[in-house]
Amino acid sequence: MSTLPWLHPDRVAALEQALHQRILIIDGAMGTMLQAHELDEPGFRGERFEHGHDGHAHDHAGECDLKGNNDLLTLTRPHIIRGVHDAYLQAGADLVETNTFNSTRISQADYKLQHLARELNLEGARLARAACAAMSAKTPKQPRFVIGVLGPTSRTASLSPDVNDPGFRNVTFEELAENYTESANGLIDGGADVLMVETIFDTLNAKAALFALSELFHRRGARVPVMISGTITDRSGRTLSGQTAEAFYYSVHHARPLSVGFNCALGAEDLRPHIQTLADLADCLVSTHPNAGLPNAFAEYDETPEHMATVLGEFARDGLLNLVGGCCGTTPAHIEAIAEAVRDYAPRALPSRDAEAA
Repeated sequence: MSTLPWLHPDRVAALEQALHQRILIIDGAMGTMLQAHELDEPGFRGERFEHGHDGHAHDHAGECDLKGNNDLLTLTRPHIIRGVHDAYLQAGADLVETNTFNSTRISQADYKLQHLARELNLEGARLARAACAAMSAKTPKQPRFVIGVLGPTSRTASLSPDVNDPGFRNVTFEELAENYTESANGLIDGGADVLMVETIFDTLNAKAALFALSELFHRRGARVPVMISGTITDRSGRTLSGQTAEAFYYSVHHARPLSVGFNCALGAEDLRPHIQTLADLADCLVSTHPNAGLPNAFAEYDETPEHMATVLGEFARDGLLNLVGGCCGTTPAHIEAIAEAVRDYAPRALPSRDAEAA
């Protein structure tokens, strides 16, 4: 993968220059922002998927409820998604994530919309690209970049979904790779600057994604940078498939990613030791975009922008970070506070990577 030329060398050069100069800011939660719109079923369906007079939905959406399929809003309410991107960019984000967390065939099959996978990724990247281009034109000294998001899918290759049949799997490595290939193609064609395999709870899923990207890049004859972000599922300090931060890093570092990090699941304070581990080990950049604390009894997030910014500012002060943002429960207010908190700290020093050309 590392021997291939960059697909967009000018964009990669601009990104690398920015990363050398300062800690870059990733945006915050998409879902949190969308929930504030309180959309109902027709709100999610829009005109394209509305039920016709015969009681059937247009575009093969069937009778399945579509409420909660946030990725679909890319097609039915693009102005809302663009508004979220714009809000985070205005708050200081250098990189915005596409609204494609569940835009794989596997995940969209829950809504009987698997046929939309490529379109969701293509349009999701186009929306983010347009937002970044518009903001970059206003702030030419602070170019903005699109992270094409590849979520974990709703299935896991390492674990059985049936406690009574531990050997059973409801997805194969090959199926995952095919899903990731289709989605990544859409993201690249839509203008993503970087691809991020994120919220990884099963490293075997991530390996399928990284394999798919390597094969895809070779077929295209060019590559884009790849970010990898796992998730520690609880205070055990392990991913769902059982790996510590150290084991996770060594499982994926062969892909020579732009960055490795952790996001979601925990708040910043609980992620601190795991980010410290990565900062000590990684021969690439380190990222984190944690939740706004742990969810409360009402599944809401209580951590204020000020508190979260203070904690992540300490990460930056201690030289742990190259990229930082927010996950569940975070808003533009969180991102603005985090950006301010890390502004005066140098990015984590990157170890020598003499092996890059090997």
